[in-house]
Order: sequence, then C-alpha cells, then structure tokens
Amino acid sequence: MSIGEEAGAVGIRVAHIGTGNVGRLALAGVLEAPECELTGVWVSNAAKVGRDAGELAGLDGVTGIPATGDFDEIIAARPDCAVYCAMGDTRPFEAIEDVRQLLAAGIDVVGSAPVTLQHPWQVFPQDVVDGVEQAARDGGASLFITGVDPGFANDLLPFALMSTCRRVEQVRCLEIADYATYDGATVMFDVMGFGKPEDETPMLYLPGVLGMAWGTTIRQLAAGLGVEVDEITEHVEREPAPEAFDVAAGHIPRGGTAAVRFEITGVVAGRPAIVVEHVTRLREDLRPDWARPAQPGGSYRVEITGEPSYAVDICPTSRQGDHNHAAIVAAAGRIVNAIPAVVAAEPGIRTTLDLPLGTGKGRFAA
Repeated sequence: MSIGEEAGAVGIRVAHIGTGNVGRLALAGVLEAPECELTGVWVSNAAKVGRDAGELAGLDGVTGIPATGDFDEIIAARPDCAVYCAMGDTRPFEAIEDVRQLLAAGIDVVGSAPVTLQHPWQVFPQDVVDGVEQAARDGGASLFITGVDPGFANDLLPFALMSTCRRVEQVRCLEIADYATYDGATVMFDVMGFGKPEDETPMLYLPGVLGMAWGTTIRQLAAGLGVEVDEITEHVEREPAPEAFDVAAGHIPRGGTAAVRFEITGVVAGRPAIVVEHVTRLREDLRPDWARPAQPGGSYRVEITGEPSYAVDICPTSRQGDHNHAAIVAAAGRIVNAIPAVVAAEPGIRTTLDLPLGTGKGRFAA
C-alpha cells in the first residue's frame, strides 16, 4: 500500500518536479495530503532517478512511484496539477519554459520557481509574460508561484495588516537571518556571493537583478494599495569575514563576503513607499548595527507606517530543525496547501491578490 493510499488520497492528481531543499518537503506534503494523488516525480540529479518518491521525501513507506529524469514522462501522465520546485534562480528562462510546457498541456502549476512569475507585470519582459499567459489560456490552466520571501511574508501578511489601516504611508518587509546552517551551496555562493571578494559581483547584485527578483513583491503590494511605482531602486552592502571559517554550505575565506544587507525600494510620488530589506549574516557577531532578528537565528518582520502603524515579527520554528529549516517548511506548506485553490482558479497567472484569503488554511493534526 502506498503512502498516498494510506492517507486516502483519491482527488487531485499531482506531479512533483524537483526535490531540493523546498521540493523535498513539498513532496512530503503532497504525499500526506488526503486530497492529492501523486502521479510522478521528476528529478534533475541522475543519482536520484529510480528512487522511490517516499524515500526522496524522507518518509517511511513505499509509494511505488520511482523518480524520473524525463520531463515528457511527467506530462504524459496527465496530472491535474504540477508542483514545480526545480531550481529557478540560476536557470530562470529554462524554468519558465518548463512551466509554459506544463500549462500548454492543461496542467495547473503551483510552485516556488521561477520567482519572477509571482507578479511579473512591469518586472519581466512582456513578451515572456505574454507567452506564459498564452500557454495558460491555450491549456485552460492556472499558475501560482509563491514562497516565504518573496512570498507570503511580504504579500499575504502585509495585506492582512494593511486591510486594518485607515491610511498607509510606507510598508517595509524584512528578512533577518543567519544563513550559516543553510546548505544550499548554489544559492549561497553563486547567487548571493558569500565567500567571494567584494570586488567580485555575484549574480544577485548585478544591476537590475534585485529589482527583478523582488520587483514582484514591490509591484504586487503597489497593486494591492492601488498606487503606481515610479521607479525601483537597489542598495547593497557587503561585510568581509574577519577570519576564515566554515558554514554548512562550505568554506568562507578571510576577506570573503560573510554578511550582506540589501534594500529594494519602490518609489511612489517621490518617496520610499514600499521597501524590502534583507540582512543576512553567517555569524551573529557581524555588523551589530544592522537589524537584529526577533529570535535567535532569524525572523521576518513587517513594518507599516500609517494609521495605525505596525511592527510585527514572524518567528518560524520547527521540531525538525532550526529557523532556516522552519522557513523552508513554511514555503513548502504554502505551496502544497494552495493546490486546491489553484486548480479551481481561472486560467492564467494568478497571484495572492487573486486567490481566496483562506487559500492554504493548513491541516489540523488531531
């Protein structure tokens, strides 16, 4: 008997794509969701091909569904929905093409990548956005990309708070975290540039990249507030390591980047109205003058200046790991819990503004 059968899964046929940090946990969520029936698992790592989905998800039990490296095989199984958690940071156009193929085949998509499709209008090239939307219309399918940040920590939660305000002057969303225990080497070194000298610019800090990645957040908050963003600005500060040390992802040499602070600001009527700020350290003693988390290790914060004003800290924790693990669990939970609403949604790119506020209510454990 499969894990899905034990849970009584007989409803939405779901394919799963990608079993990295987020994907592995999302796969476990799909297998445990009573409304979902797993149809297949796609992996990019040849060493994972043939391994059982339950094993890849870190669960006990056998599903009888081996992982495949053949993307066409996933589509041929004709699932209702695909959970897309393949790497998108370093292969954005390839990820978009994957998503486009799924939509054109009539398969709804919910996932963590490509992040630019969370709210791509005025952020990503319009011809690319048009191509995704055309595929969705042709296939009668919908797409919802989400996560934590960018994701619910800087769209769903700010919207909930702003709905109580008589007026809003500024909304600021912060991630303040120690990434020393995060083992995603590609993101840490290639994307964020940790361990790199300050005269070497990693992908994330190339001009326009921050504005594209978090421009989705800026534009979506602006759309919810009913305001026009005049421009999006970027600011980055990097702090070198005072001596060499090791983290979960690898080695940080002396002088290599060991802490980063960046801001992406949406300017409205000449003032900074919507701000996303990240403070990422590999040691808690670095740059004590930068924002500190509300709990050891890391937290998220939403600050609203208005009437009334708010400063709300979000402190994810997990019985299975630290703050970094807890944040990944939250991202996976948001994705899996949104599946029914995305399947029910109208064709096209859907955002937090489109889906019911109660999307992904979670599951009560008796």
